[in-house]
Amino acid sequence: MHFLNISYFWTRKKSAMIDPFDDEYFMKRALNEAEQAFKDGEIPVGAVVVCRNQIIARAHNLTELLNDVTAHAEMQTITAAANLLGGKYLTNCTLYVTLEPCSMCAGALGWSQIDRIVYGASDPKRGFLKFAPDVLHPKTEILGGILQNECTLLLKRFFEARR
Repeated sequence: MHFLNISYFWTRKKSAMIDPFDDEYFMKRALNEAEQAFKDGEIPVGAVVVCRNQIIARAHNLTELLNDVTAHAEMQTITAAANLLGGKYLTNCTLYVTLEPCSMCAGALGWSQIDRIVYGASDPKRGFLKFAPDVLHPKTEILGGILQNECTLLLKRFFEARR
């Protein structure tokens, strides 16, 4: 019986391989959700929660449809991910969201103990970094600016159409 030396094969190939599941890949999935919100007449914010390189929850703003000011994309994904995982904590998870979370969403993300938050566009008017920069769990990592131009453009298109 002949055995292939897997470790040799893996180490040789690993350096040449590109991880298709990087921050831009998942932000594009969040942007798909934001585009759906745009089509539905909602403020175009989309989010996905990723655990072990798999999307376990996806959502977009539903405040108009549900007539609920708390129905932000982040809140919807937190609930969906927690339900799927069977617990309230989102450790080992990353949230990708097209707009910097507001204070309400950041507070909920803090309680969820999520490992990472990656956002696209900054929100200097209502973002949590202005009003509540310490609300997240101390171990939560934050990364902003992923596909920032695409995220910002979608929001601008939405608000220009409303004026």
